[in-house]
Formats: sequence, structure tokens, C-alpha cells
Amino acid sequence: MLQCLDRLKHLLSSVVNCCDSDLYKQSVGLREPETVARETVFSVSEIESLSELFKKIRSTMLDDGLIHKDGFQLALFKTNKKQSLFADQVFDLFDIKHNGRLDFKEFTQVLSVFHPNAPIYDRINFSFQLYDLKQQGFIERQELKRMVAATFAESGMNLSDDVIEDI
Repeated sequence: MLQCLDRLKHLLSSVVNCCDSDLYKQSVGLREPETVARETVFSVSEIESLSELFKKIRSTMLDDGLIHKDGFQLALFKTNKKQSLFADQVFDLFDIKHNGRLDFKEFTQVLSVFHPNAPIYDRINFSFQLYDLKQQGFIERQELKRMVAATFAESGMNLSDDVIEDI
């Protein structure tokens, strides 16, 4: 009987893997923190905590097992404003697959950049990408001004162009 159940489990896993590999990978990430910990700088206990955070964020708007942009903005920036350059840019950096939603693997991969044990290159690269709005490999003056203004605006400080230029 146990062999039959194991075969059934294997068969179902294979079917899920073939039909919906993203869903399969997502469920593996949530159930096996050891696997995710090996792929990031996080410890198993940190992955378990991040899993709880992921579950809370994903259920803020539409609980389909993924984090959507509105839920991400609401959870992390306490706003779901439709126009937020800073929040959009941060979400886009998290959205590695560029499909408008985050699975647990994307969530942990990008958050690992902020871990104290993350390589300095990864931190610098994330920061650079945050300001390289056109993704052209360099930051133009206008991109920097837009992001500085957006960063201050997220804090409720709307500065004039002259003040931003002085910064």
C-alpha cells in the first residue's frame, strides 16, 4: 500500500511538474526551506520566517499563491498608489521572470541581496539597477533626478526641481 501511495505521489508530482512547473517550484520552495537556503545566503530559520512573510504579503490582495504588484506595494510601502516610480522599479527588480507577479523563489533571491552576508557586488548591482531606469547599463542625469524625486515623494516630501538639482 505504501509503495502504491509513493508511486501516486511521484506521478502527481510529475504531472504537476510537466503542466505547471512554476507552481511546482513555488510549492517546493515553501515546503523545503533547506533547498531554498542552499540557493541563497539565508539560513533555514530565516527562510522559514521569509515564508511566513511571503504568505502574509501574497494574501493582501489576491491569494493565488503569488505576490502581485498591488499587494507588494501595499505590504512594503503601505500604499497601493497606481503611480509610484520607486515602488514600480523595486517590484520590477524583484520580478525576475518579468511576469507581473512574484513567486517565493524570486522573493528570496532578491531579498538575499539585503542580507549581511550577501556579496558586495550583488548589493551594488541591485542599487545600480534601481536607478538605471532605461536598463541601458549607465545612469543618465534625468534618471537619477527622477529616482531622487520619487524616493522623496514616497516619504511625503515633494521637492522642487531646483532642490532636486542641487541634491
